[in-house]
Amino acid sequence: MENKERRVGTISRGIRCPIIRQGDNLAEIVATSVLEAAEYEGFSLRDRDVISLTESIVARSQGNYASVDDIAADIKSKFGDQTIGVIFPILSRNRFAVCLRGIAKGAKKIVLMLSYPSDEVGNSLATYDLIDKAGINPYSDVLTLARYREVFGVQKLEFTGVDYVEYYQNLITECGAEVEIIFANQPKAILEYTDCVLNCDIHTRARTKRLLKAAGAKIVYGLDEILNTSVSGSGFNEKYGLLGSNKSTETTIKLFPRECKDLVLDIQARILKATGKHVEVMVYGDGAFKDPQGKIWELADPVVSPAFTDGLIGTPNELKLKYLADNDYKDLSGEELKKAISQSIKAKDGSSLVGNMAAQGTTPRQLTDLIGSLCDLTSGSGDKGTPVVLVQGYFDNYTND
Repeated sequence: MENKERRVGTISRGIRCPIIRQGDNLAEIVATSVLEAAEYEGFSLRDRDVISLTESIVARSQGNYASVDDIAADIKSKFGDQTIGVIFPILSRNRFAVCLRGIAKGAKKIVLMLSYPSDEVGNSLATYDLIDKAGINPYSDVLTLARYREVFGVQKLEFTGVDYVEYYQNLITECGAEVEIIFANQPKAILEYTDCVLNCDIHTRARTKRLLKAAGAKIVYGLDEILNTSVSGSGFNEKYGLLGSNKSTETTIKLFPRECKDLVLDIQARILKATGKHVEVMVYGDGAFKDPQGKIWELADPVVSPAFTDGLIGTPNELKLKYLADNDYKDLSGEELKKAISQSIKAKDGSSLVGNMAAQGTTPRQLTDLIGSLCDLTSGSGDKGTPVVLVQGYFDNYTND
């Protein structure tokens, strides 16, 4: 009989969907879009397939938007008329500029403290070559704007051509606030200028808050605490505040989606009812990867996945085939080698392979981070029109037919 074993492993498919608007039944739209794609393209859904949808369409269906005036009102309520130290923002017209506009509208004076040589996600404001030449210690030295210009001149981001120092400076003044710019990497450096601080870093925010409070800061909020409740009916995110937000218009932002575990469970249930297959479902934002040329780390969202079904909890538990082939079974080849490796995979009992040499190099990251990164690359950030991604075969291994 002809050998019918499968020749394809993991498949990632972008699924086209209608444009999502506030109030749409997203669970119905996503489930229907996947089922129609399967019928039209001639493939079948299987148990443990993963349906992933972008955080953007979730937030849009929730109507989770806010204006610069909403941000300004929240800033004013939390800082009053104090000079605000706005520290460690990322350099982004999409991610932070509209937020900064709102912050500036709610403040009289801002001391903007930028990290150098780059922001948290790798956007560069300086070069190490110039830092070394000038004898600057980036771990301790605080630079004024004049000193920064003296050493580094005008530094425009490679892909955007924007001088973010000037761009942020002008944006703040245009909103009616006074601004002073400094460059430093130690959170407590801002306390020489003001003891009221808004820390805008993403993944290091808890440490930054702790260090500021220990150093005597009077008021400390993070971006995750701005618009963490609604302001006059605005959108909000109780867990992440402004973190994970994106520009919608010049004066509005789309916030990271609010609680959406019910949504992924709803989609899972709809697919089970329609096909009898138990799929996994997740919401994803930025993938966790770094651009090798621009040195920009993609993850500007607070997490890759804000909601997922329980089957996506954990990390991969895999063996490295090339290790087995080069070590344990180096004297075997052909069908004999295939059989030996297959037996090793089948012998896995579900217990952790941490410390097992045959598992080294298998990138034991969270499943949601790995799958979310795959989906982010599949859907892209432009005009593909595929805000839903179907991943099949991700949990298969060399032994699955």
